[in-house]
Amino acid sequence: MSKFDRVRHWAAFARNWHVYDAKWQNPFQSARVITKVLEGKNKAVYHPFTDCGDHVVVLNSKHISLLGREWQYRMYYHHTGYPGAFKHMGSTNGQLWIPAWQLHDRDPTLILWKACYNNMMGDMMRKNSIARLHIFPEDEVPEDILENITAQIPQVKPVPKKLTDYSEAEKQKFPKLFEASKDFVRK
Repeated sequence: MSKFDRVRHWAAFARNWHVYDAKWQNPFQSARVITKVLEGKNKAVYHPFTDCGDHVVVLNSKHISLLGREWQYRMYYHHTGYPGAFKHMGSTNGQLWIPAWQLHDRDPTLILWKACYNNMMGDMMRKNSIARLHIFPEDEVPEDILENITAQIPQVKPVPKKLTDYSEAEKQKFPKLFEASKDFVRK
């Protein structure tokens, strides 16, 4: 076996670090893409009984988007960690059904984490695979994690640019739908 073949062989089994930007993305469509990388299904050496998944760093989980009224109507099962009988700890202890907006206010990383966890196969390796998922609510990521990132997972849907992102020259080039009359007063 040559040195090149040996390096290529080890690269197939190495754990790579991928980055995914979740800004304005649907968490459930994103979870389908992320879990393939976490379980190692994107590799040629994938087998259900081998743990060959990669690490995934998710940015901007605070800015995910759900469709329509899904923030109000989607309910999540959540347990506080305290038994329900301990009323002196607060009136909402134990198991709870929480709407998505309330869970997102408590912890902006939890909706995407639960989407990835539920999208994985329910076998013995789910615990190890979900441990390789690193979710951050904003762009701030520790430097030691940024050093390891070698690849980027493309976003599911393209994020549209804001009007402030365009330069004045680009705004002037954009075709006008109508010409305002000369006596038009702009407020």
